[in-house]
Amino acid sequence: MMSYLVVFVGAGVGGSVRHGMNIWVARLLGTHFPYHTFVINIVGSLVMGLVAGWFVERGGATGHLRLFLTTGILGGFTTFSAFSLDAVLLWERHEHLMAALYVGGSVVGAIAGLVLGLWIMRTTLG
Repeated sequence: MMSYLVVFVGAGVGGSVRHGMNIWVARLLGTHFPYHTFVINIVGSLVMGLVAGWFVERGGATGHLRLFLTTGILGGFTTFSAFSLDAVLLWERHEHLMAALYVGGSVVGAIAGLVLGLWIMRTTLG
């Protein structure tokens, strides 16, 4: 039961941070293109790489800490359901090139962010 509470609290934190990021990025870059989700997916993947790299290289983290950080905070912060909706909305607005760039850029950027995060932790801590 404690694991559900840990995830619940973490997801609340992550969702709140995501909301703040949505507002900040929209003010900074506008709302015509879904920059907010684009940035959040890449940043979230980078942070996931850092956290996962830390756990792999340093170990010793409890199951509750792992759940709180990964499933909770990062799960609440970044989701691909918002990504999917934004991609479909661009497509439906007949902005096919923007939709393709958004999907491709998000996937490549998120994977690159994760790889970079892992590399940073492995070279720094390993």
